[in-house]
Amino acid sequence: MLQKIIDEHTDPWGVKVSTVEIKEVELADQMKRMMSAQAEAERERRAKIIHADGEFQASEKLAKAGAVIAREPVTLQLRYLQTLVEIASEKNSTIIFPLPIDMFKAFASRLGLEAKTEGKGK
Repeated sequence: MLQKIIDEHTDPWGVKVSTVEIKEVELADQMKRMMSAQAEAERERRAKIIHADGEFQASEKLAKAGAVIAREPVTLQLRYLQTLVEIASEKNSTIIFPLPIDMFKAFASRLGLEAKTEGKGK
């Protein structure tokens, strides 16, 4: 298109332009803003794709870990103890660590039996 415009203006003089070099292009501020917004949208799109891919890979790893834990229940207890060691190494003054209710069933049943036997003895 640029070649056609140049030829229209130079043909009447008998001049043939074979090479054109563009050194500087001025864009309107609105065009600059639009290009900037488009570039920003493209960066955000790529960031979302990368984030989603990371989440997908993490979910695959968690599913594999869940399969291992399902096969070997002791791995859950080992992971639990490892997490406790990691928390304890941070030298915090308070550690809040969730415990499964199943761990307290043995104590609850023993306390329940003791309470019943204490009531009968009185």
